[in-house]
Amino acid sequence: MGKNKQLTPRSEDFSAWYNELVFRAELADHSPVRGSMVIRPWGYAIWENMQRSLDDMFKETGHQNIYLPLLIPMSFIEKEKDHVEGFKPELVVVTHAGGKELEESLVVRPTSETMVMSMMGKWVQSYRDLPMKLNQWVNVMRWELRTRIFLRTSEFLWQEGHTMHATSEEAEEHTKSMLNVYRRFMEEWMAMPPVTGLKSDSEKFAGALRSYSCEAMMQDNKALQAGTSHFLGQNFSRQFEVTFQSQEGKEEYGWNTSWGVSTRLLGGLIMTHGDDQGIVLPPKLAPTQVVVVPVRDTDDGSVLEKANAINSELQDRGIRSQVDNRNFLNPGSKFYEWERKGVPIRLEIGPRDMEVNQVVVVERIVSKNQDRKYILPESEALQTMAGRLSGLQKLLLEQAVNRRESNSYRGVSELGELQEIMDRSGGFVYTGWSGDPTVEQKIKELTGATLRCLPNQEFRSSDCPTMCIGGEKKSETEVVWAKAY
Repeated sequence: MGKNKQLTPRSEDFSAWYNELVFRAELADHSPVRGSMVIRPWGYAIWENMQRSLDDMFKETGHQNIYLPLLIPMSFIEKEKDHVEGFKPELVVVTHAGGKELEESLVVRPTSETMVMSMMGKWVQSYRDLPMKLNQWVNVMRWELRTRIFLRTSEFLWQEGHTMHATSEEAEEHTKSMLNVYRRFMEEWMAMPPVTGLKSDSEKFAGALRSYSCEAMMQDNKALQAGTSHFLGQNFSRQFEVTFQSQEGKEEYGWNTSWGVSTRLLGGLIMTHGDDQGIVLPPKLAPTQVVVVPVRDTDDGSVLEKANAINSELQDRGIRSQVDNRNFLNPGSKFYEWERKGVPIRLEIGPRDMEVNQVVVVERIVSKNQDRKYILPESEALQTMAGRLSGLQKLLLEQAVNRRESNSYRGVSELGELQEIMDRSGGFVYTGWSGDPTVEQKIKELTGATLRCLPNQEFRSSDCPTMCIGGEKKSETEVVWAKAY
């Protein structure tokens, strides 16, 4: 497939469009190892910007970074029954090392609750040591049968936060507060607005008392579980005998949380904003916010010199910019590549532009009926560039919110209507639910939709059906259904 060949349109085959775009925007590639991926420089640069932003937010809330080992003793995994049962099919187990069979098998980390508990058992002695708020940025392995780059791979990058608290109330409040951190990041940085809420018991994290999630709508109207936060109660602290001396002098078990997001966010970013030309990057996360392209240089190189001068001034203004000075590519090929990679703004300059001190501005996306391409005086373009980038960030969020709301269906009370929506277009469907897990399973079998969450108050409908979508019992709560990745 040639680099300049058009992508499969999203409307024709969303899955094919996504797969083509990942490779042709040079975000990632397949690894020789089954289920793994190679994240290319452009994709990794986006991840680094995500990581830096989130890491700052974690540290603002009092968390410290640590590093825990990749290999976990099998005995640790087996200590927590629900946990091991939830992960058993996905475990990668090391049985030999140094040419010999190990006395105890080791598990390649699927997550680190068990390992962090063993360490907290050493570090926590009294209430004075609490709360303990830790985070790590690492890779994990879960042996997935069906893989898809960024969305579901056997090995992926993520952060996992782990905390211990003196009371149940404090731990659960922290669980919810970290979910709000994720939501703020997704809205303010990714322009990907999620619906937040409580997971059902069948969908919660293995070993948790309660799990909360961010559910974002992709352009094909499917949900992406973009981030989760778990209230673990005392399940792990009891299994690992992690206690502390309370202010009253009593020996008590700690209360724990865990929470994480992964490189799955990159897949979410693509599917939220991408179009038939390529990915569309929110300016806050774009590795390059503005690319300066000399259209045609003069013999004396003055156009390239001017492009470099403009680039320097942009950088002095705090904008991530670069000059595309590859003289072996024609301007059209450069335009095509930067469109595909989603750079928010392109500045074009040629000999005629330089003569009259102007630049051609090309924005990656614009509001309806607006021109993407226009001419500005050079000084005006430089002075207003930060504001233009901010406007693009705001526009992407507005578009994503409008898309989510336009494809959300509230007050659905009949199972047939839910099934018809899922067969037709999909989306977020709000219904009443009795809490009966058999209803949940029935809907999954009939429609392919799963219960995404019990939405937080601000996302609930003003008028929720009084009867369960199953039709036989009264509703106890409102829930959101959707097909999901």
